[in-house]
Amino acid sequence: MFDHSSLFSSLGEADQALLRKHMTSMELTNGHVLYEPGDHVDHAYFPLGPSLASFLVVMEDGRSIETAMIGNEGAIGGIVSHGLLPAFSRACVMHSGPFLRIASRNLEAAKNESAAIRNLFTRYADCLMAQVFQSVACNAVHPLGQRAAKWLSAAVERTGTQEITITQDQLASFLGVGRSYVSRMLQRLRAQKLIETRRGGIAVRSPETLKRMACNCNGLVRDHFATVLTDI
Repeated sequence: MFDHSSLFSSLGEADQALLRKHMTSMELTNGHVLYEPGDHVDHAYFPLGPSLASFLVVMEDGRSIETAMIGNEGAIGGIVSHGLLPAFSRACVMHSGPFLRIASRNLEAAKNESAAIRNLFTRYADCLMAQVFQSVACNAVHPLGQRAAKWLSAAVERTGTQEITITQDQLASFLGVGRSYVSRMLQRLRAQKLIETRRGGIAVRSPETLKRMACNCNGLVRDHFATVLTDI
């Protein structure tokens, strides 16, 4: 069950079994909202394989700014708290695929029963906070081209596919800029034959070149994950 969730790779069989008995598997599609601001976070979700979700802060003008992208390295909802607390941001599926779901009360019971599970999620919470910190700094100082290249590179890395399901409007909203800025930036990337755009998606044709164009924020976060989640 956990073959495609790297978050669980450091847990032993007994701890995996402790979680598995409370989990259900499901296929969720692009755009599915896991929870909205103010909703009770009564379940946690674990993306498997190519599945992808995002935390989005909803602004007064309706734009949704992405603060963290979550793939099979992580989880969404009720990770540190006791659950049943209101969500601050929207959590939304960004790339269709399989997910595992567990009730927050059962996750909390497993953490109380197993020090290894408790330690894993405490460390993961630190990693998630590091990702949010890096996102804030990135949005403040890095130019749009680098940030867009970073986002697309992160999506390719996490999903394992070069076909990214996202509209230009969504990408502009996630990056906190107007659609015209994103449109011009994507035109430049198309001219360089790095991407192709199509209705409802972006095809990355040269992921290595795009990765070199991006800022180093993805790498910093990846290194922190590797350090904090190693040898649990």
